[in-house]
Amino acid sequence: MLSDTSLPVIQATLPVVGEHIEEIAKRFYKHMFEARPDLLDGLFNRGNQADGRQQQALAGSIAAFATMLVEKPDQVPDHLLSRVAHKHVSLGLSPDQYQVVHDHLMWAIVDVLGDAVTPEVAAAWDEVYWLLANLLINKERGLYNAVHLSPETIWRTWRVVQRIQETDDVVSFVVERTDERDVKPSLPGQYVTIKMQMHDGVHQPRQYSLTKADDGQHRQFAVKRVQGLGTPDGEMSNLLHNEVRVGDEVELSAPFGDVVLEYTDRPLVLASAGIGITPMAGMLSHLVKSGSQRQVIMLHADDSEASFPLRGQVTEDLAALPDGTLRTWFLNPTVGGSDSGSEFSGFMDVGAVELPDDAEYYLCGPLPFLKSVRSALIAGGVPAKDIQYEVFGPDLWLADFQ
Repeated sequence: MLSDTSLPVIQATLPVVGEHIEEIAKRFYKHMFEARPDLLDGLFNRGNQADGRQQQALAGSIAAFATMLVEKPDQVPDHLLSRVAHKHVSLGLSPDQYQVVHDHLMWAIVDVLGDAVTPEVAAAWDEVYWLLANLLINKERGLYNAVHLSPETIWRTWRVVQRIQETDDVVSFVVERTDERDVKPSLPGQYVTIKMQMHDGVHQPRQYSLTKADDGQHRQFAVKRVQGLGTPDGEMSNLLHNEVRVGDEVELSAPFGDVVLEYTDRPLVLASAGIGITPMAGMLSHLVKSGSQRQVIMLHADDSEASFPLRGQVTEDLAALPDGTLRTWFLNPTVGGSDSGSEFSGFMDVGAVELPDDAEYYLCGPLPFLKSVRSALIAGGVPAKDIQYEVFGPDLWLADFQ
């Protein structure tokens, strides 16, 4: 909650800061990386920097948090904090790095707004920042403590024991542990961060969803090749596709992620598009392993049957459940394909299938897909609280906070 001194200042300045927040975020990152280029080695994803997604996500988070402090001072944005905190701990972020961010962010605010940033305005926005930072630090400390790890010890080495060519542009990697230290079991829907050295010597992190329930020795994740060889956005996926082979060792974080399947008796609807199938595959695998009796409907959209990643695993797991159904939408359907009774053409239309009452929904896919499906579900009477979604990369939507 903002102090009585800062509240009217934030109320008065929020419109102008909000208007310029993306430019503030852009200058903040540029200024910070010029002063601390070491932060781009292993902590920040330069692909997200190159296309502007990280700047937009930071701007959206700050604006959402400040707005909530003004309009709903008695509430804490748990969804926002949880999503950011899980991403931070998967990267090994430490509390002292919040001071670095603070110094460069406050510089950027002054650089963009100039003389409008009086000492009173600077103090008020400083309070906003530390309110957010301290909430995240506390939540991240709890996440580290829950798994008995620290920013330095979340990483461990795994050995690749299998490569599975799922489609032309998706490969699954199965890795095994290389030591006898305890392994934190993953929860259904979680991801790990992989950190690898790029060709220029800089280490880069990327998050990938775990696609199978752990067996105590192995983990599995799938990687879609991102086009643009040599660009920051595609350097990790191309390196994994082109160079990582069976027997190679990779560095992975402990599993994290706040979009986790809840174990209830309610019907379950999973909706995905493209590589968004990966966390859903992980959820299905956990359901099978736990002997779930839930009704499960898997909705998936893709370019074609051939481009559907993890199709064999998903259909096998659905068949192993007592009440599992797959419905698919293909932009280029196969005439007389194997899904003849459940295949639709074009984009996903959730209104074309009968959905169970009182179901829980999990969505993952490109942002236009998420917006379309979530809007259709809400228009159909599904409560927003029953719809969770996973975004790959920075969350530019923040639908839970609108």
